[in-house]
Amino acid sequence: RGAARRAGPSGARCPPQVGQRPRENLPAPRAGRDGGTALTRPPTAKPQHDARTPLQQLLVPGASRGLGGTLARGGLAPAKRLAHSQPAPAERPQNVGILAMDVYFPQRCVAQKDLEVADGVSEGKYRIGLGQERMAYVGDREDINSIMMSAAYNLLSKYNIDPNDVGRLEVGTETVVDKSKSTKTHLMELFGSNSNLEGVTCINACYGGTASILNSVAWVESSAWDGRYAMVVCGDIAVYAPGPARPTGGCGAVAMLIGPDAPLPLSTQRHTHAENCWDFYKPEMHSEYPAVDGHLSNTIYLRSVDVCYNNFLKKTGPGGDVDRFDYMCFHSPYNKLVVKSVGRLLYNDFVNNPTGCKPELAAALEQWHPDSVAPAATYADRGLDKALKKLSADVYKAKCAPSAALSKELGNSYTGALWVNLVSLVSNIRNGLVDKNIFMFSYGSGSVATAFSLLGRVPSASQNPLFTCEGIAETIDLDNRLAQRTQTSTDDFSATLLLRETSHSAAPYVPTEPLETVQPGAFYIDEINSQHHRIYVQKAAAEERERAAASSERGREGAFAKRRGDMQRVRRTFAHGRPAPAPLTLARRGAELTRETAGGGASVRSSVRVHVAGDVMTP
Repeated sequence: RGAARRAGPSGARCPPQVGQRPRENLPAPRAGRDGGTALTRPPTAKPQHDARTPLQQLLVPGASRGLGGTLARGGLAPAKRLAHSQPAPAERPQNVGILAMDVYFPQRCVAQKDLEVADGVSEGKYRIGLGQERMAYVGDREDINSIMMSAAYNLLSKYNIDPNDVGRLEVGTETVVDKSKSTKTHLMELFGSNSNLEGVTCINACYGGTASILNSVAWVESSAWDGRYAMVVCGDIAVYAPGPARPTGGCGAVAMLIGPDAPLPLSTQRHTHAENCWDFYKPEMHSEYPAVDGHLSNTIYLRSVDVCYNNFLKKTGPGGDVDRFDYMCFHSPYNKLVVKSVGRLLYNDFVNNPTGCKPELAAALEQWHPDSVAPAATYADRGLDKALKKLSADVYKAKCAPSAALSKELGNSYTGALWVNLVSLVSNIRNGLVDKNIFMFSYGSGSVATAFSLLGRVPSASQNPLFTCEGIAETIDLDNRLAQRTQTSTDDFSATLLLRETSHSAAPYVPTEPLETVQPGAFYIDEINSQHHRIYVQKAAAEERERAAASSERGREGAFAKRRGDMQRVRRTFAHGRPAPAPLTLARRGAELTRETAGGGASVRSSVRVHVAGDVMTP
């Protein structure tokens, strides 16, 4: 039944150790239109043909009649009863949760301060009013399937996970490119001959990632678990029509490995709040843009925070308040709503115990005492918002800011938003999370919300050494990856979103954006044929690109020797008192590369026809 089982530290069935099988189990590549590599499933042996009908294959030899009998040659035969007994509680998998994580975000981003200027709004409206710094975005080269494939591939390759050791694959997203074929089925290309993967794509606005996590944890904890890992991939492309909601977009995906003896196990207690509302929905299938009632959405979100927080505290023990948690992660459409949420926790601590809460809370919130002001009437109270922001500033800085940093850089990733914040927290605090209680709040419009917690711990020595908070942070290498992004102009951002809008659902279609917009090693759309089949290709990884560039450079050395000599003479001329030219830049114009100076001094301009192979350009 899948991978072999081994005994865990508490007698639990644990997945086999990673790194024991060769990486060659990952699917073999093939060439793509633009020089990338596409995955192809390795051939599998055809099963031996059985001439019996499916029913006959289930039969037990014999001709007697008995209870639960099945048809057999000569009559009914009693069905063979399989012994089944629930394992004792001590034999159940323990500390089931997140073993490993990785995040994928696009190559390009736009600064919110630049959008403020381009949109003609007051300075700080997006950076302070929304609490955002930058926003990640993609063009026509990437869609939700390619983004999820990139995140999943990163997880498998960086942690050296054998695809055959994964027994469940679940996806959370609300970015739909097909009303029937799910994103999970596209990810199957990464698993070679391993087709025995339970799980589907979960859709409920921004809640699908959390639903996938809860389902996967339940599978590992159940009697149906076969000893293999579960894997969850969640994320979205959040785009809005031009207007006040557009700066709240973003893009990103998180891939997580689920199993026992985890450094970040989920709590056994949680509380869910669901209701029917129309705060955010996508009724137009021909468009990526949602219909949004911003005011209602904020109210439902904060009301869900109240209900889930209060009931979760009751389930975890009497007398609880915000001090029960060391860190916090919230679903983050934009950072200001997260700041408000932290304030609501303090408000609920006051409402639950007006006389026994902290003195500073009782003094500052006396005019909003629940006997005089109903909590349901406070969601749009600006005076209360201002008071709570001041009261919660230290709590937010200590417990929530480390988790909010990445979302401020990427924007909203919908189903991935909560888990992007967990990536940020792990990257910032690392092994400081050991023995720390992390409050988690997930929300999806429509609406469904859940509060639960994670408890940082040190796994047993038999686990993969990367399966620690420190190992996860080192593997993700978040700061370096953020620094390698390309910050673009607002004109490029607007043109790219217009391109997505006009090419949405187009078929046949070949993407027009250059491969420079895709990160090395990421998957992208090679083409969409007339039957709407999407073909994905993996861009050459950085080291492969460097080897190709080095080889090409050696071939050009002789041809460029004279040009280098000419440029040296030019530099010597400018060194004798004339102003030096600005650095040379390359700008792509169709099939040409135009090289020109970007400032004062002598103007140098030349064009050369190039052949583009992948992302290596040769004259």
